[in-house]
Amino acid sequence: MKKRNSDAITKTSTLCVLNSVKEIKKKQKMDTKIKMSQPQTLEAKVLLWTDISYHDMEQIEKMQSLPDLKSVLSSVLGVDLPEPKRGVLLELYAHTVLFCRESSLNKEQTSVLLSIIKSVHEANTMTPLNNIDDCFKYCKELLLCHSVRRPPFSINLFSPEEGSCILKYIYNSYVRHYKLYKYIFTPQVKLDLSLTYSESPNQGATPVEDSLSKDEEPKADSSSETQEAPIAEPNDTTLGSKQELKTLIEKEIREQMMFVSGQLDQRMREITNQHNSAPESPQPRINKAKK
Repeated sequence: MKKRNSDAITKTSTLCVLNSVKEIKKKQKMDTKIKMSQPQTLEAKVLLWTDISYHDMEQIEKMQSLPDLKSVLSSVLGVDLPEPKRGVLLELYAHTVLFCRESSLNKEQTSVLLSIIKSVHEANTMTPLNNIDDCFKYCKELLLCHSVRRPPFSINLFSPEEGSCILKYIYNSYVRHYKLYKYIFTPQVKLDLSLTYSESPNQGATPVEDSLSKDEEPKADSSSETQEAPIAEPNDTTLGSKQELKTLIEKEIREQMMFVSGQLDQRMREITNQHNSAPESPQPRINKAKK
């Protein structure tokens, strides 16, 4: 029965995320002025009572209906985001609380699990780049940090069985849908490419021609007219060569962009197939304890 309820919680959360993605596809616009941040190194630490205090957990446990639970979680965790981001995030936190109740986790464990979900989500949405491997590694390190007694670096809050169950829940409810969360909570990136052309080598011949024309100024008007014609020809050829150079560069850039785009699409398909074929219950490395 608990397994069915857990699967139902995961499916409900996934449907909420999918509906939000459809809304964002209609409303979201490209923002070319947003700077792309690079993934940062994440360090696991003890999160007991970091985001949710003991008093906050008492308030959360009193809430029985889903709307009341979301309202309290919004106040406790400071969720101040526009829709649909706010609804998706509160749905994630609320179903995490329901999972904790189904698994009979106590106040301390529920507080830590909510903080772990919050930390993994922040790590995922800190950049629009692909950092799923770093996020999942960070999640396992956080669980390990709360499953082994080694103060002050880690505490023994989760048993090996509880850690395995929690990791399975996080994988099925969040990690497998990390692209949807990243699409909702990170800005879309648009490449704004500008080209600057340096002066062509042919332009260096212009001053020499000007000096020649100045030396021949004392000559008759007819000779000066004959000199003007060959001077104008290099200018036309210079403009033509610049236009050809510009066309050639733009052609090369388009070909490179198409090649890179094809490589990215192929890589995304490989990652999608890899995650679809991944096991539903990755086993953490915390269930081997020394006796």
